[in-house]
Amino acid sequence: MKDWNYENEQWTKLPTYLKHLPLFTRHIDMFSVFMRFLWSILLKNILLKFYIRLQVKGNSFKEIYAKYPKLIIISNHSSHLDAVSIAASIPRRYWLNVYIAAAKDYFFSNPLFMFFSQHCLGAIPIDRKDRKGEAVNLILKLLTELPRMWLIIFPEGTRSKDGKIQDFKRGVSIFSEKTQTPLLFVYLEGVMELWPKGQPIPKPGKLVLHVGPVFPPGPIQEVYAAYKKWVLTINPDAFPVKEEEKKDDSEQI
Repeated sequence: MKDWNYENEQWTKLPTYLKHLPLFTRHIDMFSVFMRFLWSILLKNILLKFYIRLQVKGNSFKEIYAKYPKLIIISNHSSHLDAVSIAASIPRRYWLNVYIAAAKDYFFSNPLFMFFSQHCLGAIPIDRKDRKGEAVNLILKLLTELPRMWLIIFPEGTRSKDGKIQDFKRGVSIFSEKTQTPLLFVYLEGVMELWPKGQPIPKPGKLVLHVGPVFPPGPIQEVYAAYKKWVLTINPDAFPVKEEEKKDDSEQI
């Protein structure tokens, strides 16, 4: 891990939205630890227990954590509830090693959101308009140099408008293949009904998080195909029906 000189320009010119990441900190930030603990109580023990009833099904995070110190957790994405729901499903004692790839233009758009993203979510800012690859290089460096890291990322790139899972962007495979980090499949069932795009706050209800298999690094087409095959065993209507599939169905009638 790179040694940083905190008295020179290398540190003072570092953007504020990056200073919470472990590549740049001198030690464990106890303030962040404390804030993460408070947030976990609010999220896990109150909001996602009484307001939204979160149920976790499938493989055990404890067993996965023991076997895979580094993972890229991929999931469907249709609301701002997705990332916090996945984080809440992971045992609290693992949270310091959990990071979320978050849109910089939203999660780091103002001081309040930035504070929350840094100290409660452990968010890594992703500039969706970045053409220099800075966000990609940052994530690759974190996955390479940190001894433990679980990265939550949404391979669709943006929230689905209708809840259907869209094609995956290739960035997930770049991170996975270049760092040889396996992928953990996760599927959120019912989240679209609770907090669809455009609604100001989530509605109360039930949310089911399915923890699936761990998939080896591979091309995005293989990752998407494997993820789709697994999700269809849970929800046959999770993916949009493509034109060629509609044509095949009409020919059979």
